[in-house]
Amino acid sequence: MDPEVQGILTAAQKEWPHIHISDSLVMADSAVKMAKAGCQFITVLGVDFMSENVRAILDQARFSEIGVYRMSDDRIGCSLADAASAPAYMDYLAEGSKSPPSLHVVYINTSLETKAYAHELVPTITCTSSNVVQTILQAFAQVPDLHVLYGPDSYMGANIKELFQQMTMMTDEEIGEIHCAHNKESIRSLLRRLHYYEDGTCIVHHLFGHEVVEQINEMYSDAFLTAHFEVPGEMFSLAMEAKRRGMGVVGSTRNILDFIKQRAQEALDRNVKEHLQFVLGTESGMVTSIVAAVRNVLGSAESPTSGAKISVEIVFPVSSESMTKTSSDQSSLGVNPGKIGDLMLPVVPGVASGEGCSIHGGCASCPYMKMNSLTSLLTVCHQLPDEKNTLLAFRAERFKSQTPHGKSIADVGCEPILHMRHFQATKKLPDNLVHQILHCTSNGRSCRGLSLI
Repeated sequence: MDPEVQGILTAAQKEWPHIHISDSLVMADSAVKMAKAGCQFITVLGVDFMSENVRAILDQARFSEIGVYRMSDDRIGCSLADAASAPAYMDYLAEGSKSPPSLHVVYINTSLETKAYAHELVPTITCTSSNVVQTILQAFAQVPDLHVLYGPDSYMGANIKELFQQMTMMTDEEIGEIHCAHNKESIRSLLRRLHYYEDGTCIVHHLFGHEVVEQINEMYSDAFLTAHFEVPGEMFSLAMEAKRRGMGVVGSTRNILDFIKQRAQEALDRNVKEHLQFVLGTESGMVTSIVAAVRNVLGSAESPTSGAKISVEIVFPVSSESMTKTSSDQSSLGVNPGKIGDLMLPVVPGVASGEGCSIHGGCASCPYMKMNSLTSLLTVCHQLPDEKNTLLAFRAERFKSQTPHGKSIADVGCEPILHMRHFQATKKLPDNLVHQILHCTSNGRSCRGLSLI
């Protein structure tokens, strides 16, 4: 979200207990806690699949009377979620199901409807960018001759496969430190049975392509390099090379944040004057949490007895796709220019396609998440309770339809999430998921006929 929204809500947390800021995974759990504490209405600042998930989890927790509201009367989309909702994605799963035993590992950033429909085609477990590698490795270790179908993020799928390819160059001992059940032979074997969807991207991370890589090599070769798993392969390879030198990190937003905090702490421990430069290869909204974390780490540097003078700079390597060229009279715009090589471009609102750089969100900014503004939040809150039904378009959707096998979308769609939670707690796939994998075949027998409890 915009720094303004994040900043105000973070400050308000000190006075109001029912504010929760996190990724999409635990938002619904927090909503249940709020309902148990007596909240009658819950607003979700996110994209639509997040509010749908909150609505479904509250219903399953017997809080169907709690109102759940989105931040717009228009659709708040997500390019990844949309890719997984397309018929082509279900065709991809249907084709993959012809090679049993098979498991669908789906990115958490998809709708409940997608998870439900997918789970009736192929046994499905959700993943995050933090646990996707371990999920896949554990699945291959736990189920012999397994085929894994990953989706919908094509860049992440390709990057994971490249990561496993690089692991074949490691020693068995090094591989064992990543996952104790694997060695070079098992990694080579699983590569042939790992598949990923090839037509799904995040419109923000798509911007980190070859042009950005060239810019980093030219201008920021000495900087620390961070990259999300969703970036294109060129950026991924560059970040992996930096990681091998101890100068980079590849992974989730949490991995990136932890890396930056660790490097700041190490600089502080050296007790010297030092300037740290980080290239941020992910959505610009993350800078708010980075600033808060770094300030917390460097707080002790303000001590009179400390000789440390640490400064931290966050660099957004901007693609020309995310900029709009405007009048050369920049002073009249009241904004600062951004530089791409030798090309000077002003950073202005309202850029092409509604994405990229703007004074409201910075570079590599998600246009959908920016629909969650303070204005929209106040608009919704000031009209609650909605006695005149003026907020009907803002209400989170409750799934009334059923899956092709006649089951509740919410019930079936939540199962892959529960499978992941079991994995996070035990580091193993749950027995009922393994049972589904082994008994689902392509001869027309539905795995949904098995017990899912």
